[in-house]
Parts: sequence; structure tokens; C-alpha cells
Amino acid sequence: MNQPETVRFADLGLDPALVQAAERLGFDEATPIQAAAIPVMLERRDVIGRARTGSGKTAAFGLPLLQTVREGGTPPRALIMTPTRELALQVTEALRSFAQGLPVRVATVYGGTPYPPQIAALKKATIVVGTPGRLLDHLGRGTLSLSGIELFVLDEADEMLRMGFIDDVSELLSATPEGRQVALFSATMPPEIRRIAEAHLTDPSEVQVEGQAMAVDHIEQRWIRVPNRHKIDALVRVLGGVEHDAVLVFARTRAGCAEVADELTRRGVAVDALHGDLSQGARERVLGRLRARRLDVVIATDVAARGIDVDHITHVVNFDLPTDTETYVHRIGRTGRVGREGTAITFATPKEKQRMRRMARQLRVPIDQIEVPSDADIARQRQRALTERLIEAMGSGGAEVRQWLEAFLAEQEADATDVAVAAVRLLAEAQGTPLGTIPEESAPGWARPVRRGDAPRDARGSDPEGPSRPAPPDEDDNEVQLFFPVGRRRNVRPSDVVGALTNEAGIDGRRIGRVQILDRKTFVGVSREVATLILDRLSHVQIRGNDVPIALARPGTGRRPAPSRRPGPLRRGQGPGGGKPPRRNWR
Repeated sequence: MNQPETVRFADLGLDPALVQAAERLGFDEATPIQAAAIPVMLERRDVIGRARTGSGKTAAFGLPLLQTVREGGTPPRALIMTPTRELALQVTEALRSFAQGLPVRVATVYGGTPYPPQIAALKKATIVVGTPGRLLDHLGRGTLSLSGIELFVLDEADEMLRMGFIDDVSELLSATPEGRQVALFSATMPPEIRRIAEAHLTDPSEVQVEGQAMAVDHIEQRWIRVPNRHKIDALVRVLGGVEHDAVLVFARTRAGCAEVADELTRRGVAVDALHGDLSQGARERVLGRLRARRLDVVIATDVAARGIDVDHITHVVNFDLPTDTETYVHRIGRTGRVGREGTAITFATPKEKQRMRRMARQLRVPIDQIEVPSDADIARQRQRALTERLIEAMGSGGAEVRQWLEAFLAEQEADATDVAVAAVRLLAEAQGTPLGTIPEESAPGWARPVRRGDAPRDARGSDPEGPSRPAPPDEDDNEVQLFFPVGRRRNVRPSDVVGALTNEAGIDGRRIGRVQILDRKTFVGVSREVATLILDRLSHVQIRGNDVPIALARPGTGRRPAPSRRPGPLRRGQGPGGGKPPRRNWR
């Protein structure tokens, strides 16, 4: 469906209160998916929306959903299913922002958290947002009734398929009343998703749009190779080694936001976080501090950053590489506002290097690899900042200070130059600015120098490496498997395992690979860095009511992997303490 270049929300049939809510949150113009889907959903027709992450899908279904359920009916009246806890929280945050002042209650349910608060919220909820496993649990317990559901939204359907939730999706759809409206959103349309649509949607209107293009040619774009465990160090070096005003840092998850913000605070940086757990009041307080220049750095998730329009954001840092080009463009578009120049710096692990290059080819812009700032870069930047502060202070008058200084010089019989030297030294010490010899141009041990040809030659993205020899091995390049001593005989499903890891370890579902369930064992493929995160945080997970230990697996003598305490250079053992878990009969 082709839409006019500029479509405003007031033109789409939305109630004035919802139009005002969208405008208040910075949604001035409708994106293509919003312009295409909102009128169809307001007609109460089933919808298949083909659009990628970052295209405005949440508002595309959220605004008409709120208009549908705001009055009457038996609660809950709408159900939104998402593949991960993080996305559920992001959708909830967006809905609550849109629904301010409306008689609407939103309940969010996902695994890894206690049942009683969720049960209490479900009793009063107009809209339920949740992950498949926990939704089915509540349905089975009788704490969630779907008899009043008028609108069912399936968000990121292809991701549901990839994570093994497709059977859960069918079960939940089958439990809703006939005649309810269904909106299915997916970036791609695999055959399995198409079959779901054919089975559960009635004469759907299919809207397919391309991601909305944004001009980013005025933004200087760079990337730095950073092993995952050194990202905090790299961020601190970037903040200390480049001249900047406000900086917006994007992390993939709420937990990641909090972790980065806490570590920067510990290192003396004026920082705060924006994520899905914040109330609207807390969000406004953070943005108010940013606009008033009382914050240097804000760490944000993608959805939480919506509506941020602050002119003095000079840098965007992608602490976690975005999953697609649309999200990347939306992120870096937060800098370079009002015709100003901006800079975007992306951290890419060694394993993500090729994905970074593909992104440059798709965008047809140069994204050059640079080295992380060295100790010398940081020292020079601090000296420049000190010089600028002194020059600014010299030009700001200060008759009272001059009068006091003249009296001090006369009383102490001191030389003005000696006093100036002492004052500058005190200021430099307070700021940690070296005034002597600049340190050597030394980079941290984990940083590799950027070799000729490491970045794309041109905006068309020709691969500089061609058929040259492969990169040297790196710890991020290896895939490993996690072992769980429970399988089909315990009725374990892929969604049970993925849900346990995403909810209890705070891992984004996109970072979890193939789930292989055998009779008495389950194996999950993840990157080495993700395995390290999981084993550092968990020794056991709850799977279908069982407290199941996690171990790292290694290839055994046969086709199937076998558990191992020492599979490689990771922290070994069956849990964070490195010890063997208690023996249990999982058979």
C-alpha cells in the first residue's frame, strides 16, 4: 500500500486524546506502517503487518488498540503476545505512555517473576501483554480468562517461530473467542507463520512497507572492535577521549542499561538510564536533567529512547550492535539535530565485524573502523577541556574575584604568576588532567590496531579483505552449547528453555540459538560470551516447575554433546561457583 509522504496521526481516524498523546511523545508524523495499519485496525479488520524493527510497529497496533478497548466490555479485552520479556516491557511502557488519562490498565506477565503480583494485576487489566509460556501458565491456572478478548496482537511472529513458540501461539489463539480481531506483525513471512495466519485470521488486510528512510549523511559514523567483556572500558575511553556534549548510549536490554549506568556512576560520570521499567514521571525527570545539562550521558533501550529530541546530543554510542539497519538509523538519528553535525560510534565484537560491514553496504555510507582512544588521546582531550574552561572564565568578568586577588597578592606579597600556577594545578588535579608529559600512545591490551583495509573502501561497501586469509581466532568467535539434564520425558518444550534463559538470566532471545531436546537432555546453542553471562548469573533455572542445573557441554564421543566441567577457556564447572551441582534424578 502506497501512502503519502507525510501523514499525520490526526488524519488516520484516531480520537483527539490519542493524537495528542502521540504528539506529546514526539510522534509528529506517522511512519509508513502506522499510516497503513491504523485505519485498517480501526475498521476492526484482521491485519498482517510486514515491517521491520524500528518502523513504529508498537504505535501502529497500540493506538488503535487503545481506541478499541477504552470503554465497556469484560476485561481483559486485548492480548498482546511478544517473544521476550524485554519486548513485553517495552510494549507495556509505550501503551502506558499513550494511555495517560484513559481508563485503561495494562498488565505484563512473563516468567522468572512471582505469580501473586501478576495475578492481582490480571484481575484489573484491560490489556494483557505477555510472553507465551507465562500466558499459557496463567491460562492453565485459571488466573487468565480470554473469554472477553476482542483484539489479539502477535508481535514479531517470525521471532516467535525462531525461538520455538509457534505451538504456544496456536494454542493461545485457539483459546480466544470467535470473531475477535487479530493483528499479526512480522518482519518476514515464513511458511509456518503464513499457515498460522490462514488458520486464525479472517480475510486479513496485508500491509507491507519498507522501513522509513532517514537522512544520516550529516552524521559521522565510526565503529570500534571491542570484545564483549571490555565494552565498559571502551565506553569510558570514548567518553574521556573525544570532545562531546551530551551522549546517548544504546544498550539492548533493560538489565544492560542498568549495568552500564551503575558502572559509569561508580567511575564518576553523571549518567542515568531510560528503560521499560521507568514510570512516565521518572522518564520525564531523566529527560529534564538531560535538557538542563545536568546529565552528561543517558543509557537507553530503543523503545525508551523514542521521543528524545535534545539539540545538544553530539554523540550516539551503540554499546550493543543493533539487530538491523532500521534500528541503527533510528538510533543515530538522535544526534545531528537541527542541522547540526553529530557522531555515531558503534561497538562491534569480533564476531559482529562482518555484520557491521554488511550494515555499511546496505546503508551505502562509509562507516570507518577506528581505534579506541589511547591514554594519550584522553590526556590531550582533558588538557583541551581545561584550556577552554580557563579561556571561558577569563572572558566572564569577575570584578569581585579580581578585587579579592589583588588583596591576596598584597597581603601575601605573592607573585601573580605563582598564584596562577597554583590555581591551575588545583583545577587540573580536581579534573584529573595531566599537565606534564603526555603519556605514550598506548592502547589497552585487548585493542588491536586498525590495519589498512579493515574498513570498507567506499560507501558501496566493497569488501576490502576479499579472499584474504581468515582473521585470527578470538574468544568471541566460538559457539558453545549449554546442557540441561531434562528433556522430552518431562514434557519440556523449546519455549520453556528459551523463556527460562531470557527471563531469569536477562538474555535477549535473539542471542539464543538452536534448542535441541532429547528424551532426557536438552542442549542450547549460544555464543561463548552469552554462555559466560548465563553461567555467571545462574547455576539453575526453573523449567516446568523443576529446579534444573545448567552446565556447559562439549562434543562427546558420539553424535550428541555430553556435559563437561572443562570445555575450554570459559569459567568451568556447573555454575558460577565452578562446583558440581547436586545430583538429582531428572529421569
